[in-house]
Amino acid sequence: MAGRMPLLPARLGVSAARSSPRASSSSSSLTAPCALRQQHQHRRPYSSQPSPRNDKVKFWPFIAVIGLGTLGYMGLVNRRKDMPQKLDAPVGELPAPAKSTPTFSPSDVTVVFVLGGPGAGKGTQCSKLVQEHGFTHLSAGDLLRAEQERPGSQFGELIKSYIKDGLIVPMEVTIQLLENAMTETLQKTGSTKGRFLIDGFPRKMDQAVKFEESVCPAKMILFFDCPEEVMESRLLERGKTSGRSDDNAESIRKRFHTFIETSMPVVDYFEKEGKVVKLDATPTPDQVFVKTQQALKDKLGANF
Repeated sequence: MAGRMPLLPARLGVSAARSSPRASSSSSSLTAPCALRQQHQHRRPYSSQPSPRNDKVKFWPFIAVIGLGTLGYMGLVNRRKDMPQKLDAPVGELPAPAKSTPTFSPSDVTVVFVLGGPGAGKGTQCSKLVQEHGFTHLSAGDLLRAEQERPGSQFGELIKSYIKDGLIVPMEVTIQLLENAMTETLQKTGSTKGRFLIDGFPRKMDQAVKFEESVCPAKMILFFDCPEEVMESRLLERGKTSGRSDDNAESIRKRFHTFIETSMPVVDYFEKEGKVVKLDATPTPDQVFVKTQQALKDKLGANF
């Protein structure tokens, strides 16, 4: 046995060590430090690395939530784009808040709506009434055209587009412009009483209702009835010198269509209330004016 001992397998060496008390005690005392050093040597390379765990944080739920929130926000933005925009603007240009009573009392302010198709001669008759009887003539179309040219107007481009296409401008804009003009006129005269010819308005039932609720009820409606071919001829002739963008054949036809579809129901409504006076607008302006004056006397009195 003094010679060189053959190498034993590791398991056999462990068994041999356990079978001999001396060998066990001596080998344990000698090998324990070695075993610890070997364990440390084996563990040292991994000592700075975390042990594998099964409870890793999963990020995909957070990504999904963020994605859904982004899609929801984009949807909300798109819906707001599609919603009609609220008419907000500085004081004096914008529709006033809803009022429980009209701004003007019909006992102080006389309002006469002057209706008729484009080219029926409304403006001509209003001018004569201003000269002969002291009315204030407010043309809804003129007010809108002036507003679209006013520097800094919030609704200038909108009005221009509507007029060019022969469409009706949103009533909130038109009604506020009319109320502003009436207020300015009364302030200049220093009186609470006035008489107004409102030309070319209302052109829709909702305009009529809104105006009477918020501004002033109308006393009567002058309706100048004129055939379409006569009106078209007049407008084309006027377009040669008027410079108006809507005095052209295409816009004229659109305006005719709009008037028949939306404005005639207004005439029919007020006619049932006994407020409408229909006048034939095909004769000469002077002949029409004679009949117009008589109609006003019949409705408003001799001193209208």
